[in-house]
Amino acid sequence: MFTCVHLPYQKLVRRSLIVLSSALVLVQFNVSAAPSEAETQFIDEVLECASYYQISSETIAGMNAPQMKPVGEKLKISSVQALSLAQKYQTKDLVEARFAKVEEQQRASLPKNNNLGQLMGKYKDRCKTLLAEPQKRLDYWIMATM
Repeated sequence: MFTCVHLPYQKLVRRSLIVLSSALVLVQFNVSAAPSEAETQFIDEVLECASYYQISSETIAGMNAPQMKPVGEKLKISSVQALSLAQKYQTKDLVEARFAKVEEQQRASLPKNNNLGQLMGKYKDRCKTLLAEPQKRLDYWIMATM
């Protein structure tokens, strides 16, 4: 059915499709979608928890109470886990920048004696639940932002 006259046209179409396919693959790997509103809300909560854990860990480490060292280390690990979780939804640079802002705000809210009571009251249970079941909290934000 095809004659020799159509052969150059077929090669041209084939090459064009290969070039187009390659371009689409490159675009797919180089462009990351911005997080949805639900993911943004979720990331904000995760970063609040990361900051709470970081501040608590540092405060406990500064207490010079050897019996509290394991608690401080566990809090530090939780901070790292929360930051890693946030980076699944946002770039590392954006997570670090947002984390710095959240941490600054939380530190500013502490009383002069660095009493963690206020932060613990707000974040202790909430953050524990969030890290234990992050998908459940993300699902909440998906439903809340519909």
